[in-house]
Amino acid sequence: RPTREQARLRHEQLLDEALEQFLDTGFVMTTIDAIAAAVGMTKRTVYTRYPDKNALFGAAVQRAIERWIIPAEVLDALDPDDLEGTLTAVAGLRMRNANSADGLRLQHILSAESYRFPEIFAQAYDQGTVPTLKFLADLLRRHTRTGAICVEQPDVAAVAFLSMVIGTPVRALIWGKNTDAKLLDERVRFCVQLFLDGARARPTNGNSKSLRRAGVRAAVRTPRD
Repeated sequence: RPTREQARLRHEQLLDEALEQFLDTGFVMTTIDAIAAAVGMTKRTVYTRYPDKNALFGAAVQRAIERWIIPAEVLDALDPDDLEGTLTAVAGLRMRNANSADGLRLQHILSAESYRFPEIFAQAYDQGTVPTLKFLADLLRRHTRTGAICVEQPDVAAVAFLSMVIGTPVRALIWGKNTDAKLLDERVRFCVQLFLDGARARPTNGNSKSLRRAGVRAAVRTPRD
């Protein structure tokens, strides 16, 4: 009789093989028989864990999500006092996760099957993206209180940051384009700078007018000999 650890490893092997076959042949064409045969199990053994193919698919996707998400303790370990460095680190973590074998498999299965199983997209978003958004919103809120930036809606700004810094590069990864790590790192740094340029505090309207008037006076003043 297998030990508990052996049983766990066999179960993970089953879920990994199931995900690969769902990716290779699609949900409709994949069969429990083929998955069971690939891992040396009987179909009956699979059915003792999962009553049908839908349940096995859901478990395989959930395992892929768990292998893709950034743990909260990893985010918390980033230095919150260095805003630019923390934003760059978060973006880099998300990018590396997306570019990993697990991340690419997850993105492909979401793209291929979320129309049939819309709940899997919500699962990935709630478990993998929402914690990062909360971390970013808290980070922006903290630095707004210090006056380093001026972000009136940190929750909205967090979504905008991830969309701008991660959205397009991740879609490029999915379709196999522009995956050079150096180019992606350069894009992340550029987008972080662009985001911060828009988030930094600006003078009030009155101050802006005063500055403009001062600038005009300086421009027309005749230098003295």
